[in-house]
Amino acid sequence: MIRCISPIDGSVVAERPVLSAQEARAATARAQAAQTAWAARPMSERIDLVLAGVANVGAMNEEIVPELARQMGRPIRYGGEFGGFEERATHMARIAEAALAPIEVEDSAAFRRVIKRVPHGVVLVVAPWNYPYMTAINTVAPALIAGNAVLLKHARQTPLVGERMARAFHQAGVPEEVFQNIFLDHDTTSALISDGVFGFVNFTGSVAGGQAIERAAAGTFTGLGLELGGKDPGYVRADADLDAAVDTLIDGAMFNSGQCCCGIERIYVHDSLFKDFVAKAVEIVNGYVLGDPLDPATTLGPMAQPRFADLVRAQTAEAVAAGATAHIDPARFPNDGGAYLMPQILTGVTHDMRVMREESFGPVVGIMPVSGDDEAIALMNDSDFGLTASVWTTDAAAAEAIGDQIETGTVFMNRADYLDPGLCWTGCKQTGKGGGLSEIGYHNLTRPKSYHLKKA
Repeated sequence: MIRCISPIDGSVVAERPVLSAQEARAATARAQAAQTAWAARPMSERIDLVLAGVANVGAMNEEIVPELARQMGRPIRYGGEFGGFEERATHMARIAEAALAPIEVEDSAAFRRVIKRVPHGVVLVVAPWNYPYMTAINTVAPALIAGNAVLLKHARQTPLVGERMARAFHQAGVPEEVFQNIFLDHDTTSALISDGVFGFVNFTGSVAGGQAIERAAAGTFTGLGLELGGKDPGYVRADADLDAAVDTLIDGAMFNSGQCCCGIERIYVHDSLFKDFVAKAVEIVNGYVLGDPLDPATTLGPMAQPRFADLVRAQTAEAVAAGATAHIDPARFPNDGGAYLMPQILTGVTHDMRVMREESFGPVVGIMPVSGDDEAIALMNDSDFGLTASVWTTDAAAAEAIGDQIETGTVFMNRADYLDPGLCWTGCKQTGKGGGLSEIGYHNLTRPKSYHLKKA
């Protein structure tokens, strides 16, 4: 049984039985049987059906926003995820024809030589709870548009998301067998992957979860897309717009209670700006309101589970015990406790501390002064992870040159905590492998197939 416990008050939001091994295999068999006919439909028809499904999700947004707050704690004042959800799906629909177009090598009287892109078959999407709609649509939309059938396995914390998406897409006309929302336990998921029933598996989650997926897929040659942990840095150069840098980086560290895949978890500031940066950051955070996410006045809701908050508390306490300075007074956040975690800004931190090395995924950020680009680059690269890095400067050439030296998947200049669907969403090191969205996302959700046709 999958049980969603609300971080708001510990109540049970939803319970769903998991599929048995036999039921799970039957679901994959239905998907396999339906996929060929789905892929045979004109691409324009698949695109229209997917976009109609997206629109149906948008029509549910008034219900979805408080439902998400109850499931994972994001304040209702932020209005949910439909803006990004629609943006990503719409972009992938717009580029589909060009991204999936055959590569014509020769079409003469003697030969036709062409490379086509064909769907893998059945794609398993294992989606996370922190941005459950946007992370799921990253793969669901292009996978369906490319002609795959999709099984969506959502996180235990957000079980209602997959149900809503499936209902919306089915009402739009996507066949039920082509897009299925399923509830699976870890053992059954691993067994299905080990059996090689999927052409591609996309997983967003922890490093340990990604390792389990890789072990299950070993020897099957199943394609994998893995977006795992992160410890994303921000670097503020001496020539940066200080106010803009503080506003964006602190928001990137604290929004969604710090539970963002590409949230800012460590900040390096040039010596000349360090004192002012910290002062402005503290002022911003002191203005937050921690509380019930169903209250429109709340700016910071609970973390998704108390154990997540306890991990951040432990990292913070260890850092302070080792000499770090905590700048946010607990008295400002008297309701801290359980899943409700007060935000914190730390200085005097070093890379010997867990809070600067291990993923926190919570509302805490360490800030360090640096002497210049070389020191900042060395510190940004001193990490097991590489998802995004944010550079703040008025010099675009310098930002690109710095970016060339950072071990990361995406380099931002003067922005942070954003996913551009026109660019490949990817990472390196323990952040994982593969790439979603953009034209490259389509390449990962299909395989090349060559035709060498001799006419005479």
